[in-house]
Amino acid sequence: MPFWLTSRLFFPPLEDALVEPNGLLAAGGDLSPERIIQAYRSGIFPWFNENEPILWWSPDPRMVLFPTELKVSRSLHKILKKGDYEIRVDSAFNEVIHSCAAPRKGQVGTWIHPNMISAYTTLHEMGLAHSVETWIDGKLKGGLYGISQGKVFFGESMFSQIDNASKISFVHLVRQLQKWKYSMIDCQMKTTHLASFGAREIPRKEFSHILKKSVSHHQIEKWSFDTKSIK
Repeated sequence: MPFWLTSRLFFPPLEDALVEPNGLLAAGGDLSPERIIQAYRSGIFPWFNENEPILWWSPDPRMVLFPTELKVSRSLHKILKKGDYEIRVDSAFNEVIHSCAAPRKGQVGTWIHPNMISAYTTLHEMGLAHSVETWIDGKLKGGLYGISQGKVFFGESMFSQIDNASKISFVHLVRQLQKWKYSMIDCQMKTTHLASFGAREIPRKEFSHILKKSVSHHQIEKWSFDTKSIK
C-alpha cells in the first residue's frame, strides 16, 4: 500500500515506491504549490483521475531526455527550416493546458482535470510552469507545458491540432534549454514518441542524483526564446 499523506509537507523515500504499479509512492495530501514543487524537486509527480485520491509517483526506470542528445528526423528538420510558424512562450498557458486536457481519439476522460488545471495555472502565475506554443497564421495550433526548476524541465503534456505542431514546440524548447545549459528534461514514462527524439530510460537512482545537483541552480522565471527558425 502507498504511504498516506497528511497536511504535513512530507514525502517518503523514493525507494519505498511500489514495483507494481511501477512507481506508486504515496496518496492523499493536496495540490498546493508548495507540495507540488517539493514533489518535483524530490523526483515525484502527481497523476490521478478525477474523483480519485491524489496519487504521487516516482517510477523506476525514469524516461528522460538530455538536451544534447536531441534527435530530429529529416522530415521534421525540413519543416523547422522552412519556418512558416511562430513560436511563443507563456502567451496562452490557459489555452495550452485546456487543449492538452481535451480527450484524445479513443480515450474517455483525461487526467488533466479541473483540479490539476487550477494547480498548474497557479504555478504558471508564480513563474514556475511554462507553455511553449506553435502559432500558424495567428492561431494556436500546438504546444506543450511543464514545470521548470533550476536546470531541469519537467514535461507534463502536449497537443497538436495539425500535424507536427507539438513537435515544433518541443524541438524549440529543447534547443533553448541547450542554450541555457539545462541538465535534462523529465519525460516521466516511456513512450515511443519521446524515444524518437532521443529520450531514454535511466535508473531512478541516477535520475535522483542528477536531479539533486540540477535543481539547486538559479531559477529562470521570465522565459524568452530565440525563436528564429532552426537551420
